[in-house]
Amino acid sequence: MPKASLINKLFRKEVLALSAYKVADASGLIKLDAMENPYSWPEEIKNLWLESIKECQLNRYPDPEAKQLANTIKRVNNIPEQFEILLGNGSDEIIQLLLMALPPNAHVLAPDPGFVMYKQLSQSLGLTYHGIPLLTDSFDLDLPAMIAAIEKHQPSVIFLAYPNNPTGNLFNTKAIREIITKAAGLVILDEAYAPFADASFISELPNHANLLVMRTVSKLGLAGLRLGYIAGDPAIIEQLNKIRLPYNINILTQASTDFALNHHSLFDQQTAEIKVERANVHDQLKQLEGITAFPSAANFILFRTPANQADNIFAAIKKQGVLIKNLNPQGGLLKDCLRVTIGKPEENSAFLSALRNGLLS
Repeated sequence: MPKASLINKLFRKEVLALSAYKVADASGLIKLDAMENPYSWPEEIKNLWLESIKECQLNRYPDPEAKQLANTIKRVNNIPEQFEILLGNGSDEIIQLLLMALPPNAHVLAPDPGFVMYKQLSQSLGLTYHGIPLLTDSFDLDLPAMIAAIEKHQPSVIFLAYPNNPTGNLFNTKAIREIITKAAGLVILDEAYAPFADASFISELPNHANLLVMRTVSKLGLAGLRLGYIAGDPAIIEQLNKIRLPYNINILTQASTDFALNHHSLFDQQTAEIKVERANVHDQLKQLEGITAFPSAANFILFRTPANQADNIFAAIKKQGVLIKNLNPQGGLLKDCLRVTIGKPEENSAFLSALRNGLLS
C-alpha cells in the first residue's frame, strides 16, 4: 500500500487537516520570539540548586502526585486551601487533558486572536471550536458576541487568557465575571503571564464552581522545566487526574521547581526589571513613525507596522540578528502585526535599532 494511502487510512481527518506547531530556529540570533525570561541565575543560586538535586533518585519513579511541589505552589500562589491543583508537562498538557475529558460532540470557545493551542488541540481531538473575534479598537472581549455564542453553542469549556496572548492586554474583569456566570460549562482563566500583570482570578475561585485558574512557571523564568498547573474544585481535578498519565512530572522538574519557588524573591526581582524594560520599549515604539504599539500586561509587546510591511520588516530585523514573532500570516486582527518579547536592556536596544533600520529599508 502506498505511504499516502496508508496515512489517509490510519489517521483521523482532523489530524490530517492540521499543520504542525512550528518553532523557529534561533541559532545565532537574539531570541525575542517566545516570551521567555532572558535572565539566568546567579552562580550562588545555581550551586544551591545543584546541591538540592544531588540526592534525586533517578533510578526511581518520581512522586506521581508531586505532593511537595504541589504544596509549595499552593502556598506561593495563595491558592485557597479547599481547592486542589493538577500539574502538567507545561500548560499544553493541561489544556489537552481538559479537552480529552470532553464528549466527542463538545463545543469549545475562546476569544480570537488567542493562544493557538486552544484551537489546535480542540481540532486535533475532533471537537467543535469557536473563536470569537475581539473588539478591533481595543482587543477587549466583545461581550455581546461572547454571550450570544455561549447561549447558542453551550460550550463545555471556555478559555480566557488573562493577560491575552498574543495581544498582551487584560480583559475587562466585569465581562469575565459575566461570562463565568452565564457559562454552563467550565471557564479556564489562563494566567500564564500573571507575574507581569498584577492581576489574577485565583481569589475568586470560591465564588464560582465552574472556574479554574491555570498557570505556568515558563514565563516566570523556568521554561526549560515544562511545568504548568491548574487550580479548581477538587471534584473537577479528580476527573482530570483519571486521564493524566502516571509520573507525568519527572523528578528533576519536581525538585528544581520546588527549589526555585522557594527562592521566588529572585524571580520577583527579575520580573520587576522586565516590567521596567517593557515600559521603556513601549515608549520608544510609540515614537516610531508608522508603528502602533499596544499596551501590554505581559512580558511582550504587540505592535502594528505600516500596511503590508510586516513581512519585510520582520525579515529585515532577523537579518540583523534579532528574532521576533511575525503574526501577520495569521491575518484578521493580527494583519500587519509583529510581537517582541522583552529581553535584557542590550537585547531590547538591538531590537529597536534593527526595527528602525527595517523601517528605513
